[in-house]
Amino acid sequence: MAKKLRWTDIHDIAIELEDAHPDVDVVNLRFTDLWKWVQELPDFEDDPQKSNEKILEAIQMAWLDERD
Repeated sequence: MAKKLRWTDIHDIAIELEDAHPDVDVVNLRFTDLWKWVQELPDFEDDPQKSNEKILEAIQMAWLDERD
């Protein structure tokens, strides 16, 4: 059984986002899109209200690192 992702699983979320959206311009990504895409990940299971700008920014940076 796959691990359920939470907002604090920054690196794992970034890996799954890269797999799901490989052609996205991560640098110019709107946080509203990022917030939505994280919730659409099949293994994501957390309260949408537990997210904040700091978490989304960390996911964005981890996603950029994943590309390098």
